[in-house]
Amino acid sequence: MSAFDNQNFAGLKALIRVDFNVPIKNGVITDDTRIRAALPTIKKVLKDGGSVILMSHWGRPLKDIEKKPNLTLADFTLRPLVAYLSTALGTEVGFADDCISNDTVKQAHDLKPGGVLLLENLRYYKQEEKGDVAFAEKLAKLGDIYVNDAFGTAHRAHASTAVIAQFFPAGKKMFGYCMQSEVKAAEQVMHNAQKPFCAIIGGAKVSDKILIIENLLDRATDIIIGGGMAYTFFKAMGGQIGNSLCEDDRCEMALALLEKAKDKGVCIHLPADSIIADKFAADAETSSALSNEVPAGWMGLDISGMAVSHFSQVIAASKTILWNGPMGVFEMEKFQHGTKAIAEAVAAATAKGAFSLVGGGDSVAAVNKFHLADKVSYVSTGGGAMLEYFEGKVLPGIQAITG
Repeated sequence: MSAFDNQNFAGLKALIRVDFNVPIKNGVITDDTRIRAALPTIKKVLKDGGSVILMSHWGRPLKDIEKKPNLTLADFTLRPLVAYLSTALGTEVGFADDCISNDTVKQAHDLKPGGVLLLENLRYYKQEEKGDVAFAEKLAKLGDIYVNDAFGTAHRAHASTAVIAQFFPAGKKMFGYCMQSEVKAAEQVMHNAQKPFCAIIGGAKVSDKILIIENLLDRATDIIIGGGMAYTFFKAMGGQIGNSLCEDDRCEMALALLEKAKDKGVCIHLPADSIIADKFAADAETSSALSNEVPAGWMGLDISGMAVSHFSQVIAASKTILWNGPMGVFEMEKFQHGTKAIAEAVAAATAKGAFSLVGGGDSVAAVNKFHLADKVSYVSTGGGAMLEYFEGKVLPGIQAITG
């Protein structure tokens, strides 16, 4: 049993840091994954007879307003979440127009057992991202117990995710169910992975994934590399990549990674062939080519048949699978086949007993798009946090609770 399971919240106010930084368009939530992940934690407190004060950020209001003066703080309000939460929790959720004002303090003080109060966007205050101690202390005074259930922000040493914990004694600060599940799944892959362990790393840039690949060289048996970053490797090895995405200044690094993998006995798998296009557009003319023989004027935007077949075989033989990053520009229908095929291969391997962890915004979006999220072992809510965890970094939001 965890500290959260053992805690009886009857008569107590739980100050819960959630990650409700969800996509909202015209006031409508378009992906509620992160909110749904937090609901079991909130419901446990309410079932015990406690009350809940929810705090979250949404976007980067101060930075975005600085760039676009036509924006105001009102464009970043959390108010659109109130109706959704009220329906999901079966109770009317209150809203505080601020997160530390005197009115907010009174609303929190007057909250009755079974009540829920959502605070306004924490990032209206620059002190949140700066990890300001005084700001964290003001937040801390709103509740009796601090619960961190926001894995998506665990890599940030912000006031509400890391600094605030110091104002609660050991037994009064803990992880919620979402954070517990995230940490458990990540630790299983990082420290208790059954072999063969296949890491599927995609995305645009080698520079974004260099640290995770290096760290996985000591753990994985196979590393599949797809997406735009693959073409930097092909260019480094002397291939012709046409107009494909390439970080010329990372070619030496790519070669060094291949050499390190060879020394450690880790198999790096690059896509043998690609779906190529004459432009980066949904209506582009397409063809296929070997990934190291892309014609001039063309660019690789997805993996093709041989790569799909080879990658799927590697995945099928694996007992542990980590997937971070798509195989191509799956947002466009013409270039979604490779990513969909990999998602299906991961689901099939999971059905046969492999443990699969999918993380990173694009990978999560892909399994959701192809309706396979319930066919993998775990879908992480934290993109940057998961990436930094697998890079071997200490996450401040986790350390603040565990010490």
